[in-house]
Amino acid sequence: MDLNFSSKEELYERVKPALRTKKSELDKLGFSYISLQDIWAYLAETKWKNGKDLMLSDIVDDILKVNNEEVNSYFKNMEDQSRKTLYFDNN
Repeated sequence: MDLNFSSKEELYERVKPALRTKKSELDKLGFSYISLQDIWAYLAETKWKNGKDLMLSDIVDDILKVNNEEVNSYFKNMEDQSRKTLYFDNN
């Protein structure tokens, strides 16, 4: 069975059940503020950033085995960065 995805969105939809499973685990551990998209973004920016020819089974495995604390730290770092505002003096 050849699985090719025409977009990241299509792949995301395909692995959503694994993301939901990880999200449920995070919820039980008190990280209910972390979304499916946060888990996906963490893995895309860290684990899969330079990945080529990733297998669907490896992607699902990465989702299910990702370290909960690392995802939480990533999320908090991203939240802190989004709250920062830069002010420039135009003079």
